[in-house]
Amino acid sequence: MREPSATHHERPEFHPGPVDDDAAFPGSLLDALRASPGTPAFEQDGRIVSRGELLELVGRMAGAMRDAGLGPGTGVAVRTGLSPEAFAAQVAAHVLGCRVVSVKPGYTPGQLADVLGAGVDAVVLDPSTAAPELFHAAGAATLLSLGPVAGAADLLTRGGDDRFPAVTARPDDAALLSFTSGSTGRPKGCVLTYRALGARWSAHLGWSSILPGFVESFERYMLFGTLSSSVVLDFLVPCLLGGGTAVIPGEDGRPLFPYAIERHGITGAIVTVPKLCQMLDLLREERVDVGSLRALTVAGSPISPRRLIEALDRLGPVVYVGYGATEAGVISMLHPGEARDAPASVGRPHPAVEISVRDEQGRPVEAGGTGEIHVRGPFLMAGYLDQPEETREVLRDGRLRTRDLGRLDETGLLYLAGRTRDVVIVNAIVVYAGPIERVLADHPDVAEAYVTGAPDERTGEAVHAFVVPAPGRAPDHAALSELVRAELGADSVPQTITTVSSVPVAPSGKPDKRALVERHLPTAF
Repeated sequence: MREPSATHHERPEFHPGPVDDDAAFPGSLLDALRASPGTPAFEQDGRIVSRGELLELVGRMAGAMRDAGLGPGTGVAVRTGLSPEAFAAQVAAHVLGCRVVSVKPGYTPGQLADVLGAGVDAVVLDPSTAAPELFHAAGAATLLSLGPVAGAADLLTRGGDDRFPAVTARPDDAALLSFTSGSTGRPKGCVLTYRALGARWSAHLGWSSILPGFVESFERYMLFGTLSSSVVLDFLVPCLLGGGTAVIPGEDGRPLFPYAIERHGITGAIVTVPKLCQMLDLLREERVDVGSLRALTVAGSPISPRRLIEALDRLGPVVYVGYGATEAGVISMLHPGEARDAPASVGRPHPAVEISVRDEQGRPVEAGGTGEIHVRGPFLMAGYLDQPEETREVLRDGRLRTRDLGRLDETGLLYLAGRTRDVVIVNAIVVYAGPIERVLADHPDVAEAYVTGAPDERTGEAVHAFVVPAPGRAPDHAALSELVRAELGADSVPQTITTVSSVPVAPSGKPDKRALVERHLPTAF
């Protein structure tokens, strides 16, 4: 690993390398690393990790994991900070054909126990994540670390046989267990096979056919957040397979957007709606050079047409809009060239993805009609772990029910129209209203509880709760908030809790949550 030169932004012209659509995962990645061993794969904290060095890390860690008894079908949970070593550890587990269990930050102890109880044989951690609750939830699982951690075997100091282990991943085995959200009380694990993961890793070839210039934007890709996010991995892939560098920006006390873009010469990144809005607000007040950007993809929650047009005006034709799901990967993308004429759209589906809009009985609706969005394609999950009824509910005849409502126009552009599920997307995290309502209604001071979402400039959407007090009681809003935090985690805590004497009823006879918001929080819309 070497120091970056003073002219590290002056790279040779970027040309995405050829990748076989049918290449078995993770063989396609290993082949790409071997093909260009001297080019930078990661840049972090003043150092560069070349593709050859990354390959060596993967091989060394795979050997250590194999020596620890891991192999096809075994479960490896990964809870680490963001680093080249963390990525290498995940790939090493894939080399051996393990089932990688993604552990997101912020789980409550109960949720962490659920996730690590999903057939986990080993847990990979690092000094930054070695917390008592993780050790407790790990139980009898083998502890493997990226650096010195008491009680764990250090993957970085393994010696012995330096031969690269054979790839033993099998196409139909579970490759990745990625959790949608902990907001249901129990996180749902989406099972992705090696075949489906391989398809996702070659998906960028299809995007290049309908999004000119998009794949080339990953020359210097800003990597932030957590590798437990499937969307982060989906956008990291074209960077590493195509010859680009994943830049992990350091913190300097200022927002990554826009300052890290200027500091590191970033050409491509994904961004949530709240971070984009914060960036636009800052750029109104300060001059920050973001001219290196070629593609800034907005994902995680819907963006208002007004904000999208503002982003295009300020940043230029580099703003893409993505729509997807953990269960299905990235489903559609809106090109900047179409965004001005259709700013409410979420774009066109990937060429390998078939979208159909269907009614409540599963029948296709007429062209232009609104219904539930169904998706068919090679990127779909195999099902939810240990939840056969839920799996049967969303996977039917090879199609995934997204539970999002939408329509396709006459040109093939997709528009979202709401959700069949009662959920709120906060900071790109899916928060379910039902569990919050149950927690609030279980309190002795509360007779009824209703939870809904409303647009929010800071978080995309915000959770709002309305409680009807039990006779003679006066609910303590702060205490209710802490109860939700303890049971479901910080993302589920309502931004507001309003005590109401009664709840309006919609014509259907159901509680009218929208009327509650309009009556008590009129500024939310």
